Amino acid sequence: MTPDKSTLRARRASEPPSWRDQVVDLIPALRAFAWSLCHNSSDADDLVQDTLIKAWTNREKFEPGTNLRAWLFTILRNTYYTAVVRRRREVRDETGEYAGTLRSAPTQDWSIAVHSLQDALRKLPDEHREALVLVGAAGLSYEEAAEICGCALGTIKSRVNRARARLLKIMEADDATDVMALEIMAAAERV
Repeated sequence: MTPDKSTLRARRASEPPSWRDQVVDLIPALRAFAWSLCHNSSDADDLVQDTLIKAWTNREKFEPGTNLRAWLFTILRNTYYTAVVRRRREVRDETGEYAGTLRSAPTQDWSIAVHSLQDALRKLPDEHREALVLVGAAGLSYEEAAEICGCALGTIKSRVNRARARLLKIMEADDATDVMALEIMAAAERV
């Protein structure tokens, strides 16, 4: 025999409310607390929604018999202050004015110059490229470069001088300062 509707209602009334029902009953209080923090209806609604999502997702962490209201209010409060901290790092720019003032220097010219230098360096003999990179790009002294390469100091100086002269010719540069500027850029890009 199936119980009638009035019998089911009487049973439900005698049973304690479910966790979900208790949470639903607290929504007006949560909304009032959220409004007191935000002072904006839309933001308060969003805050309550975030709170309810977090509460539902973590419902197994709620200990039955403890204060559900305090638990929900704590979630709401922590969610609000987390958002406040996050917003401090953001710049409000609904109209795009701030974004319009941001500029970055074009990098195409530098990119082309660096690729040109890399191509020219590949055309150098290995020992000249090695000497030039050690002294020009890595910033080592001639003595340190000579020690690394296992050759005489004069040999390193000669290799660097020949490498720079050959780079000038390959890159059709006017003087060594053009090539040295490119060497510095290439070294900076590798870092």
